[in-house]
Amino acid sequence: MPSHAAVSDLLSALLLGILEGLTEFLPVSSTGHLLIAQHWLGPRSDLFNIVIQAGAIIAITLVFRQRLWSLATGLREPANRQYLARIAVAFLVTAVVGLPVRLAGWELPETVSPVATALILGGVWMLVAERLAERRAPSSEITWTVAILVGLAQVVAGVFPGTSRSAAAIFMAMLAGTGQRSAATEFVFLVGIPTMFAASGYALLEHLMDGGAQPEAWGELGLAFVAAAATGFVVVRWLLGYIKQHRYTVFAAYRIALGAALLLWLPAGG
Repeated sequence: MPSHAAVSDLLSALLLGILEGLTEFLPVSSTGHLLIAQHWLGPRSDLFNIVIQAGAIIAITLVFRQRLWSLATGLREPANRQYLARIAVAFLVTAVVGLPVRLAGWELPETVSPVATALILGGVWMLVAERLAERRAPSSEITWTVAILVGLAQVVAGVFPGTSRSAAAIFMAMLAGTGQRSAATEFVFLVGIPTMFAASGYALLEHLMDGGAQPEAWGELGLAFVAAAATGFVVVRWLLGYIKQHRYTVFAAYRIALGAALLLWLPAGG
């Protein structure tokens, strides 16, 4: 019979995997939510956090498998080549700017106060950006400017834990001219596939080079990975349908409320 501790650890891993899948692609900050959850459920290894993010990457790749296939097999079409080129530019901007930033250690600590502040500021940013974007004629075009700014937005999200990569990039795209929510969201999610694969691969390499091959509960890790992938798949499918008829306002309000609650809960910034 498994011990109560083992059952508890399995449940904790399952909950963290579900939470990663729920929050990685919603504009609410997966980092912030995992930080809060691990305060109660106990901290996990860097490898655990890398692997559950990989589960989320698998999820979004599966959601967009038909879109990715049509782009890959439709290279004779100028529109497809142009779209892929813009994805590549956004990714390269993130890599070229983000890697030196990472190596220089320019990143706020993943503690409650900076994450809570980023949640609040990000929520306000979402409200303002969506209002401003709605004043323009709706457009689904992805320009070179949009691609470059999406890449830079991803770097900013990496420096400020709690910002949310998807939120920063989606609303930057909307402000830069892709006013149609669904078009901006799809582009950001597609850019997120190579970005997150590269970030997770780099983090794993760092982990191994630092001698991070510590004993790991592989059963818990596998459970969390599957939970993140399954939950992420459902969430992305739901979000893509939701934003066709609704604004992102509810997510902005949630971020502001959560950030304020965290600052009140731990005013000293634990």
